[in-house]
Amino acid sequence: MPQSYKKISLQELIILSQNKDLKALEELIKRIQKDVYATLSYMLNNNENISDITQEILVKVASHINDLKNPGCFRGWLNHIITNTYYDTVRKIKRKPSVLSVDFTCTSQDDKNFQIDIPDKHSKPIEKCITSECEKMIKSAIRTLPEAFKIAIILREFQGLSYEEIANMTKSSIGTVKSRISRARIKLQDVLKNYI
Repeated sequence: MPQSYKKISLQELIILSQNKDLKALEELIKRIQKDVYATLSYMLNNNENISDITQEILVKVASHINDLKNPGCFRGWLNHIITNTYYDTVRKIKRKPSVLSVDFTCTSQDDKNFQIDIPDKHSKPIEKCITSECEKMIKSAIRTLPEAFKIAIILREFQGLSYEEIANMTKSSIGTVKSRISRARIKLQDVLKNYI
C-alpha cells in the first residue's frame, strides 16, 4: 500500500479508488476539484452556484468511480459528468421563476473590525488587478457565446480535449465541432479586441 498518495499517478489513483482505497479517492478528488471549479466558472454566471455544482460533480465522481471501465479515459469521463451536470443545472434554472434579489447594507461601526489585509508576496497589486480583470472579461465573453459554442470552446481550450472527444461528448460531427470552436474564437476575438 503506497505511503504517499501525492506521488502516485492519476491512473494509479483511479485504480486504487476503484479497489475501495478511500485515501486514494480523497487524493483523486483533491487533484481534480480545482479543474472542475475552473471549468464551471467559465460556464456559469452565478459564482454562488459554482461551489455547489463542483461539490455535486465530485460526489458523482466518487460515487461512480467503479463505472469507469478504462482509467486512461478518466478525463473524458470527468468532462462528460461536468457537461451533463452543467446541462442539468441550466434546465433547472430555466424552470425556476425569476426572483428579486435584495441587498442589505450594514452600517454598524463594528464591521471595520472584520477587515483583514493579507499581503500577497507573489505578485504586485497592479499585476493581480490586471490579471483578475482580464479573467473576468474573458469569462464574461465566454458566457455570452451560444450554448454549443461555449461548451465546445471550454472543452477544447480549458480541458484540452481533442476534436473527436468533443464530438463524442456533444454527439456532433468533428466538422461541426471544428466549426463551433472556430466561430467561438472569432466571436471572442471580436468581443475582446479592445482589451487584449
